[in-house]
Amino acid sequence: MALAMYILGQIIGVLAAFGCLYWLLAAWLVGRFGSRTTAAHLQSPSVTILKPLHGDEPQLAANLLSFARQDYAGPIQIIFGVQSPADAAIPDVRALIDALPGQDLSLVLNAQRHGSNPKVSNLINMMLQAKGEVIVLADSDIVVEPDYVTRVVGELQNPGVGAVSCAYRGGSLGTMWSRLAVLAIDSHFLPNVVVGLAGKLATPCFGATIALRRETLDKLGGFEAFADALADDYAIGRGVRRLGLQVAVPGFLVTHICADGTFGDLLKHEIRWAKTIATVDKTGFIGTGLTHIIPLALIAFLLTGGSEWSGTLLAASLACRYLLLWSVSRRFDLKDVAFWLLVLRDGLSFFVYLASFLPSAVHWKGKSFLVKTDGSMIARHESD
Repeated sequence: MALAMYILGQIIGVLAAFGCLYWLLAAWLVGRFGSRTTAAHLQSPSVTILKPLHGDEPQLAANLLSFARQDYAGPIQIIFGVQSPADAAIPDVRALIDALPGQDLSLVLNAQRHGSNPKVSNLINMMLQAKGEVIVLADSDIVVEPDYVTRVVGELQNPGVGAVSCAYRGGSLGTMWSRLAVLAIDSHFLPNVVVGLAGKLATPCFGATIALRRETLDKLGGFEAFADALADDYAIGRGVRRLGLQVAVPGFLVTHICADGTFGDLLKHEIRWAKTIATVDKTGFIGTGLTHIIPLALIAFLLTGGSEWSGTLLAASLACRYLLLWSVSRRFDLKDVAFWLLVLRDGLSFFVYLASFLPSAVHWKGKSFLVKTDGSMIARHESD
C-alpha cells in the first residue's frame, strides 16, 4: 500500500512539474501580450451598446457611467434592459439618464421571455430599439476606459474580423471574497487566455465585450439563436467563426468588478463558471488540472512522505506561481495585488475544479439551472 501511494505521488509530481513549465511559459507570453499591431481606426459608424441588467450590485452606477463617458467620433446609443419593474438596477439607470440628458440613453423594461437564458432574453427585447450599425454588448460588472468604443470599433474594421471580444482583469471591492475572486482572474484565467491565444489553442469570446456589425448578427439569426445557451458568449463567437470570420481579442483589457459578498456567493459563481468552461471544451478543461501546481505538489509531497525531490517541487511550484502573478501585475500595471492570498486562492481553485465535475445545478442571478450535454440549459423547476 505504501509503495502504491509513493508511485501515485510520483505521478502527481510529474503532472505538477509539467504544470510548472506551463506557468513559466505563460509568464513569458504575458510580457508579450498586446504587441500585435492593429490597423488604424478608419471610420466611426453608429454604435449601440446593450447593457442587460438584473438587480443592484456594488459599483453598478460607476460601471454604467464608464460606458456613457466615451471619447468616440460617431453617435453612441446605450440601451439598458431589465425584465421586471421592481428590478433594483432601475434607480441607478434613471439617475444616469437624468444626469446626462444630452446623450442617447434609454431603459427597456420588457418581461417577455425567449428561451431559458435570461440574459439573452433581455438582449432580444433590447434589440427592438437598437439603431446602431455596430452592436456592442457588455456585462453589467464591467468598467472601461474612455477610448474603449474607439478601440473596439477600430479592431472590428480589420480585414476578416467579424467580432471583437476583450479579455479582462479583476477589479476588487476590498473585501476578502472580492480579493480572492480577483486573484482567480489575474493569476489563473488571464494568463490561461494569453497562452491560449498565443498558441491558437483557444477561440475565446467573452461576455465582458462582444462587438459585431448588425449585419453579422442578422446572419447568425439574431440573439434568438442563442436563447437556450448557457455559454451564450462562446456560442456567439462560434457562430461568427462558422461564417468564416475571426473573433479578434485586442491587446487591452477591460475590468471585471468582483462583487461576491459572501464565501457562498463566490463558490457558486466560480463553480458555475467552471461548469460553463467544461461545457465549452471538456478536454481542455480537464487539461487545466495541470495548472493547479501548488495543490498537486503538496499532494505529491504528502504521498511520498516528504521526500527531498517532492519538497523541491513544492518550492518550485510556489516560485512559479508568484513569478507568474508578478509578471501579470507588471504587464498590466495592476495595483494592490494580494500576493499574500495566492496559496489560499490556489487551494480554493483546485477545490472548485474538482467540484465542477460533480453533478449539480448551476446558480445564476438567484435561479437554478440544469445544464444539458449540448450546453443548453433549462430552469430547474421546469425539469422537476
